[in-house]
Amino acid sequence: MVLLNTDAVESRDHLITIWTGLVLDRGGQVSTDDGVSRMWADSTFMFWNTVTLTGVDISADALRDQLSRAASFMRGRSQAGYLWLFEDVLSPQARQELFGRAAEAGLELAFSGRGMAGDLSIPEPHHPELTFRRVETDDDLVAYGEINALAYGMPPEAGRTALAGSTLWRRDAYAYIGYRDGRPVACAATIGGPDSIFLALVATVPGEMRRGYGEAVTRKAIYEGITQTGQRRVVLHATQAGQPVYERIGYHANTPVYFFQLAKS
Repeated sequence: MVLLNTDAVESRDHLITIWTGLVLDRGGQVSTDDGVSRMWADSTFMFWNTVTLTGVDISADALRDQLSRAASFMRGRSQAGYLWLFEDVLSPQARQELFGRAAEAGLELAFSGRGMAGDLSIPEPHHPELTFRRVETDDDLVAYGEINALAYGMPPEAGRTALAGSTLWRRDAYAYIGYRDGRPVACAATIGGPDSIFLALVATVPGEMRRGYGEAVTRKAIYEGITQTGQRRVVLHATQAGQPVYERIGYHANTPVYFFQLAKS
């Protein structure tokens, strides 16, 4: 009998639900067949080019097939992206074989993180050096995208176009930028779902880390999301560097998440 890891499934399913809307907002395409979900905008902003696996207790044989098809799809696109793989939806044997099977498919690990979630109420945050401003204008969208591009090593131009012109990010996301002396230094957003909110695209400008800016703007986005939607549960995906920040806020790690990219030739 398979013991269903509900946290891992929740984490994966929130990615699919939220990212579908975000990718469609960017003019992308979404499709799912036989265990592989593709949410792909063919954008220079790599996070808008996403593939994940939809099954539960995925066998080693199924994993081999799905990784091969995912990689084949990615090779057929003009822009690079990531396969997000949630470890705890794999069978024990598939977990043991994961990295070997990924290499066979022509994939390599870009970075890793953890799914996280929790039910919290937090006080309205502040930071003595920051002013928080909700994303409402085209300039705000550009600034938010640029912060993410810089933080994740993408070209600044990818960030400038990542959110440009988006109605969704101005209307449906509780997206905030933290400004220090009028300069944008950190950002975070929450997006409401049917029974929880999702924390997305948290970033701090390189050189401005370890000053509490990322945590402060994250708390602001979570506070506003909870206040406006009435939902207390927050689901998120953390990088290894970000995980301690979310743990301080009160969220708990669940499934490991691996971000695979096409192997460099």
